Amino acid sequence: MSMQSIRGSLRYFSVAVAVAAFAVTGSLIAKASGAESQVVRREIHSDKFAGNKIGTNPVRKLVVYLPAGYDGSPARYPVIYFLPNPLDEFREEFYEGTARKLLDRAIGASEIGKVILVSVDMATPFGCSWYVNSPVTGNWEDFMTQDLVPYVDANFRTLPSRDSRGIAGDFMGGYGAIRFGMTHPEVFGSVYALHPVGTGSGLLTMYSRPDWGKLAAIKSADELPKEVWQNIFLSIFQAHIPDVGKPPLYIDFQARKDGDKLAIDSAVTARLRDNFFIESLVPKYADNLKSLRGIKFDWPRSDPNQDHVYSNQALTHKLNEFGIVHEAEEYNGLWGAGNWDEGGRISTEVLPFFQRHLVFEKGNGS
Repeated sequence: MSMQSIRGSLRYFSVAVAVAAFAVTGSLIAKASGAESQVVRREIHSDKFAGNKIGTNPVRKLVVYLPAGYDGSPARYPVIYFLPNPLDEFREEFYEGTARKLLDRAIGASEIGKVILVSVDMATPFGCSWYVNSPVTGNWEDFMTQDLVPYVDANFRTLPSRDSRGIAGDFMGGYGAIRFGMTHPEVFGSVYALHPVGTGSGLLTMYSRPDWGKLAAIKSADELPKEVWQNIFLSIFQAHIPDVGKPPLYIDFQARKDGDKLAIDSAVTARLRDNFFIESLVPKYADNLKSLRGIKFDWPRSDPNQDHVYSNQALTHKLNEFGIVHEAEEYNGLWGAGNWDEGGRISTEVLPFFQRHLVFEKGNGS
C-alpha cells in the first residue's frame, strides 16, 4: 500500500563509506544560467532499510534547492533540511514551483542569506516513519544521519558543520525535526517545528483511538488497514513498539478487547510513552537540547484536534522545567493554512529563524 492509497563534535563516517552505501541517480530540474536558482531531483538507494517487514522502498526521493549564483561561485552555503507532512504525497514539483519561488523571493528580500534546502521522502507504506530505527519499518534515523547528510555534504557545496545545518518540519515532520535535534545535536544545530504532533499524550489517551478489535482480527497482509486514522496509529506502533515475531502487523498491542471493555497492557503502554512522546524524552536529552543554537515550535489555537494544542502547551512547560531555552508560539489560525504562501509562516517565521541561528559563509548572508 502506497501513500497514494492513504491520501492521493562527531564527524560522520568518511564520505567514501557513506556514498558507497547507496547508488544515486538524478536529473536537474529548472536548470538555467548560474544566475538563477535550481532545483535538483535525486534518488538514493540506502541499505538502512534492508530486512524491513512492511515493504519500505529502499530508494528514497529527495530534492535540493540551490540558490541563484550557485553554479558561478565557489561559495559554500548552510543547509536547511525540511521534513514535509508524510500524509501528503511527496511532490518534487512543489519544490520546483511554490517552494523555489518563495525561497527566491525571501533571499532576494534579504529575509535570509543564500541557503540550500533539502527535502526527502521519509514516509513508509503506512504513513509516517516517525524518524526512528525500527526492525519493522527500517532504520530511518541512520538513513538521515549516516547516509543523507553525508551525501549532501559530499555532492553539494555545503558548510558541513552542525552550526550551518538546520532542520525543520511540518506536522509529523515537525515531530521529526525536534527528535533529530534532540538525538543528534552534533548533526543539526537549529530546529524549527511547524505544528508538531506526538509531543505529548494530549487530552485523550492513545489507546482510545484505534479499533483494537479490527486490528486483532487481521490475519494476513491482504487485510491490513486502509483507513488513514488506523494507519497513523499503526505507523506509531510499528516505529515505537515493534515486534518482528507478530506478523502481519508486527507490533505489540497496547490494548485488547475484553468483552465490551478494553484491557490495557501497562508495560507496553509505558514502553510506548517512553519511546514516542517528545515530552517523555526531554529528561534524557535535555543537555542535547540545551546545546542547540536555537529551537522553536508553533501550533495553531484553532486546531480541530485540541490534543495537539494541549500537548504543545505542555511541552513548552516541560522544556522550561529543565531550563531549555526555546521559542514556542501559539498563533490564531488553522493547521497548515498557507504555510508556504507569501506571508505564510515559512516566510515570516521559519526562514528568519534560520537567518538568526545558522552560520553563513562570511559575505554570503551572515
